[in-house]
Amino acid sequence: MQNSLRLRGAVLRALLATTALWMSSAQAQIVENPIPGDPVTVDTGNVSGKLLPSGIRAYFGVPFAAPPTGDRRWREPQPREAWKGVYNAERFAPECIQILRPHNINHYFGEEATSEDCLYLNIWAPASMPQGKKAPVILWLYGGGLSIGSASMPNYGGENLAKKGVVYITAGYRVGAFGFMAHPELTATSPHHASGNYGHLDQVAALQWIQRNIERFGGDPNRVTVMGQSAGASSAFSLQASPLAKGLFQRIVGMSGGGLRAGSDPVSQTEAEQSGLELQRTLKVGSLADLRNVPADRILAAQAEFQLGGTAGTVRFRPNIDAHFMPRTPREIFASGEQSDVPLLIGFTRDESGNELRTARSIEEFNTAAKKYFGDKTDQFLKLYPVGSDADVASVSATAVRDGGMATSMRSWALGQVAKGKAATYVYMYSHPHSYEPGVAIADLNPATAGAYHTSEVPFFLLTQDVYNRIRRTRAWTDYDRALANKMSDVLVAFASTGNPTTNDVKPPKFTVRTQEFTEFGDEISTRRFDAKRMDFFSTVNMPGAVGAGAPRTPRD
Repeated sequence: MQNSLRLRGAVLRALLATTALWMSSAQAQIVENPIPGDPVTVDTGNVSGKLLPSGIRAYFGVPFAAPPTGDRRWREPQPREAWKGVYNAERFAPECIQILRPHNINHYFGEEATSEDCLYLNIWAPASMPQGKKAPVILWLYGGGLSIGSASMPNYGGENLAKKGVVYITAGYRVGAFGFMAHPELTATSPHHASGNYGHLDQVAALQWIQRNIERFGGDPNRVTVMGQSAGASSAFSLQASPLAKGLFQRIVGMSGGGLRAGSDPVSQTEAEQSGLELQRTLKVGSLADLRNVPADRILAAQAEFQLGGTAGTVRFRPNIDAHFMPRTPREIFASGEQSDVPLLIGFTRDESGNELRTARSIEEFNTAAKKYFGDKTDQFLKLYPVGSDADVASVSATAVRDGGMATSMRSWALGQVAKGKAATYVYMYSHPHSYEPGVAIADLNPATAGAYHTSEVPFFLLTQDVYNRIRRTRAWTDYDRALANKMSDVLVAFASTGNPTTNDVKPPKFTVRTQEFTEFGDEISTRRFDAKRMDFFSTVNMPGAVGAGAPRTPRD
C-alpha cells in the first residue's frame, strides 16, 4: 500500500510540474519570426507559424482533432471545431499523457509537458518550392511500446529533412490505457461495436488531416510516407493492414517493428476488454462513466502498477481485433492480399535483440539457453548455429539472437508484402555503433557494449545527431558518422519522393523470395543476404525475449 501511494504521489508531482511548465511557456504568444505569407488557411481556420533561422517554415502544435478529454476519453477522435482569428502554431503541444521517465537516460532531450489534450501535429516545410511543384510528405509515428512517446521529441525533429525538400510531420496519438483500453461498455455503445485501438484511430485522423490540408503547406497528398520506429513501425504495419487507412498514404518506412511473425497477432476484442474491467476493479469504480471521471494521475498510477507487475496484475493495454480498425488479423489480411499495396523500406538494427543466448559465453551456457528456448527443436537449432569452442559463442549467439529477434519480424513483413503485393519492398540492417563522448555515463546504456542498439539508426535517417548533445555531451560524432547520416537521409528522401530508395551513393536491392537481399548501413554500405534456412527456422519459433527486446533498450524508445 505504501509503495502504491508513493507511486501515485510521484505521478501526481510529475503531472503538476509538467503542467506548470506548459502553462508558463504558453503565456507568451508572440511570434518573433513570422512566416511571410501567413496565415495558412486549413479546414478549421487560419494558422500561422514561425520561420526558423535555417529558412524552414515551422508550424508546431496544429490541432488535427478535438481534445480527447471528458466524455471524449476512450472515443474515436472527433472533428476539431473551427476557430476564429489566427491560430499561432509556434509552440509544441504537450505529449499525450503518460508515465514520465528519468533525466539520465540515453534518449532524454529535455522535459516535456503532458496532457490528455494532445491531438496536435507539427509541420516542418521547405522554405519554398519551385512553381507548380509539391514536396513529398513524411508522417513520423513515435515509438514507445504504445505506452509512452512524443511527437515533439527532438530526436524526431524534421528541420534537416525539410532542408532536403520534404514536408515532415509528427503527430501525437494516445498511448497506454488512454489509447488502447477496451471495455465491454465501450464496445456496446460504439456505432461500430468496437473498442480500443484509439491511438491507431488518432493516426488515421492525422492522415486524413494531411489529405485535406497538406497542399496548403507545399506538400503532395499523393506522396505521403508513413514512417515509424519500434511501436511507430508496428503502427505503420497496422495502418497498412487496416481498411480505414486505405488511400491515405503511398509508402511506408518501418524501423524495428511489424506484426506478421509467429505469436504477433493482436488479441481478440473480448480478451482486450478484460484490460478495461481490470482497470475498473483496480480503481474501485462501478462503471465506464465513473472511469471517465477518474483523474488522469490515478489512471497512470494504476497503469504503472500493471507494468511493474504489482498487486494489480500484469494487464497490458494493446491493440486488438475490433471489427472496425482491424476487422481480421493482419496475417489474414496480408494472406488475402487486402493490405495497402505500397512500397516498403523496412529494417532493423544489428544489436537490438537480446536474451540468455546473447549473454552466453561458454558452450555449456549456450546449450542450456538453447534447450530453454527451443525444447525438442534444440538439435535443429544447434545444427544451424554450431559452436566449436567457447571462443565462438559470443559471435554465434549474437547472430542467432539477431536472426530470431527483429530480423525475423522485419523479414516476415517483407515476405508478407511480396507474397500478394505488387509494390516493391526494400530491407536494411543498421550496424554502425554511435561515436560516444569519452567517459560519458548513461544510465540505461553502456557505450562499450551497446553496439547498434534499438533506435540507434533514427538520428542517421532523420539527421538529428546534434540533439544528443543538447542537454549534455554524450556523442563525439565523426566525419564518417555525418557522411553516413547524409547518405541514409538521401535514401529516405528518394524513397519518399519516388517509392525507390536508390541514390547516387546507395543502390538498395529489391527484396524477393528468391534473393532475400538487404542493404547494410554499417562501417561501410554493402549488400547482404538472409540465410533462408536459419531464418525459416525462426519463422515457426517464437523465441522469448528476442522479439523487439533491446540489448540494451532505452526506456523512451
